[in-house]
Amino acid sequence: MRMKWVALVLGTSLVLAACGGNDDASDKPASESGETTTAGAGDAAKIYENKCSSCHAVNLEGGVGPNLTKVGAKLTKADIEKVIANGQGAMPKGILEGKEASMVAEWLSKHK
Repeated sequence: MRMKWVALVLGTSLVLAACGGNDDASDKPASESGETTTAGAGDAAKIYENKCSSCHAVNLEGGVGPNLTKVGAKLTKADIEKVIANGQGAMPKGILEGKEASMVAEWLSKHK
């Protein structure tokens, strides 16, 4: 019975994490919210924190999802983008798309 509860809690957490947060302007790219900014590592880190950290942790050490602290030593930017686009294991596809996915993949590829 206890394992059923653990599975239920983990499954629920994964589903809620995949939702990716709310739809207010602070989560939208600058082009959609009317702001003009230059994209950088800080933007990628913020996107990661908003959309990915619930599974991979803010410090990249993992939780429900795998540890990403040295993902750049194992995967290229293109490989990381493929995982983001297509999902892998319990990770659903399409949590990030387009420019956001590319920015986060580039940022993660530098973690070696």
